[in-house]
Amino acid sequence: MVREKVDPFEFVVEANRLMREGGLFLVTAGKDGKPNAMTIGWGLVGTMWRQPFFTVAVRLSRHTYKLLEEGDNFTVCLPSKGMEKALDVCGTKSGRDIDKFKELELTSKQGYAVDAPYIVECPVHYECKVAYKTEVKPGQLDRVLEMDVYPGGDYHVLYFGHIIGVFAETGAATQLP
Repeated sequence: MVREKVDPFEFVVEANRLMREGGLFLVTAGKDGKPNAMTIGWGLVGTMWRQPFFTVAVRLSRHTYKLLEEGDNFTVCLPSKGMEKALDVCGTKSGRDIDKFKELELTSKQGYAVDAPYIVECPVHYECKVAYKTEVKPGQLDRVLEMDVYPGGDYHVLYFGHIIGVFAETGAATQLP
């Protein structure tokens, strides 16, 4: 199916809703070029430095963290209806241990404007280039939030991804859960 480049904010409402209700796929590839997908439920789509950005949070312990450190780009894919199992597996299994694309029979395709792949079965994807990153460190976050979110000390790195393009299939909104 053909994808068209759309306004970076066309699917912001859907992206935020899906993050709250089940997640999105963050897709990266390391030096070896092998794609990996991780489910994310935290992120922000907005404007930074007068440009559209998708900010994602990745824990230091995640395989995806290693891959993002090897590269400088990623995609965020909005799942289609019926992808709940894939979201569950990508949120509970590590790419260190399994090939999620093979296991879930997902198709990866090279992004149009970045080196990172996207998931073909997802009707909408954001293509992002890392412009800035910062590590959340002990004592920096509101104490109540820090105790709630980081009881074991496994902190996040926030990646500010400059949105280079958003690509959607025709009728993508009706394909989303």
